Amino acid sequence: MIICNSCIRNRSVATALSSIRVQPLNLQLVHFKNLSSSSFKFHRNVSIASASITRKHSSRFSSTLAKRSGTNGVIKHNDTTHKDEIKPTIKIVEVGPRDGLQNESPPLVSVKDKLEFIRRLERAGCSNIEVGAFVSPKWIPQMSGSSEVLSGLLANQLRDHHPRTFKDDRNASTRSRYSVLVPNLKGLEQALLAGGDPSKKGRGIIDEIAIFGAASEEFTKRNINSTIDESMDRFRAIIDRVREVQQTNDNANNRPLLIRGYVSTVIGCPYQGSIKPKEVATIVERMLELGCHEVSLGDTIGVGTPGSTKRMLEEVMNVAKPSQLAMHCHDTYGQALVNILVGLEKEVYTIDSSVAGLGGCPYANGASGNVATEDVLYMLHGMGLSTGVDLEKLLDAGHFICKTLNRPTQSKVARALAPF
Repeated sequence: MIICNSCIRNRSVATALSSIRVQPLNLQLVHFKNLSSSSFKFHRNVSIASASITRKHSSRFSSTLAKRSGTNGVIKHNDTTHKDEIKPTIKIVEVGPRDGLQNESPPLVSVKDKLEFIRRLERAGCSNIEVGAFVSPKWIPQMSGSSEVLSGLLANQLRDHHPRTFKDDRNASTRSRYSVLVPNLKGLEQALLAGGDPSKKGRGIIDEIAIFGAASEEFTKRNINSTIDESMDRFRAIIDRVREVQQTNDNANNRPLLIRGYVSTVIGCPYQGSIKPKEVATIVERMLELGCHEVSLGDTIGVGTPGSTKRMLEEVMNVAKPSQLAMHCHDTYGQALVNILVGLEKEVYTIDSSVAGLGGCPYANGASGNVATEDVLYMLHGMGLSTGVDLEKLLDAGHFICKTLNRPTQSKVARALAPF
């Protein structure tokens, strides 16, 4: 039986929402009262456990609130916190070009439009973008052309003579980190071939390889045609191959090729019903032991509530640090944002989201799209949390891809601030 809660009575969320005052119709400015007065807040001794951790992870945190201003519905937030309060910087992983597009109906998005979509996301400041998947086009048609997308991204880099730097380097950033999803060794080799400079060896344009499993045995069988144990053997082979690639010339990129793990159905499964938190923790632990630097916790069918999400995270944190985890929430029952708040309260500061709320799950009937990046940003910026992403420019990226797909945006913020 799938978990299904159509509504939630949560006083802390109600308190936070009631503190927001929005001017009607001619929306020029949104005022946020000090949300630290509500029951959900970042205490100094919660956000940062100790001074040593602050020094060790100083690059991840910002000491002041982010300020945003502008016109035409762009948000401006007041700095109402104490000057010495330390807020976390949130990492947004934009999954629109992969997880977002993979469940969209034909016609297929062209390679040219995918490249333009990625370019606009980069211009908005998205530092981590999932750009494609090397899966069977028979089963996931929208991911056909992923090789050409990587080749196009590489050609752009070579043409523009961009150095390999990122936003957390001392030098200015020139592009985002690119991630691709692979199901097996064959998919990995295709990705490496497409993403590399033919004149050199190595992985070229790719910064991260994503592997995907599930906490549900039945979902794993139907999704990747294997048992959980068999999927772990596949992952081990992929990671061993990645380590071999690390020893080769990597096109002047000295950063390691990272492995990111996805665990689907962390709350409920469309075939198996509710999932025990202990089962999720077991899969997360195995993925970390294999060598994943980060594991994304996917509420694939969007049935999670703050209560079930909290129980799952508490169990997972027996085997993983918050910095090793990411929240990946779908919004089927409208619970994605409150579930993300639960993750933030547990110091999980990486959030997967998809511009315009694109996506879903091709193997889970009735599952709606990912939580919209615009909605996540609106909430985070209203809480004074920095993301490095410009909401106004992100709205442009969402407008572009929705126009390309000839479909409306699923983002409530996009509809309110920039109706198309």
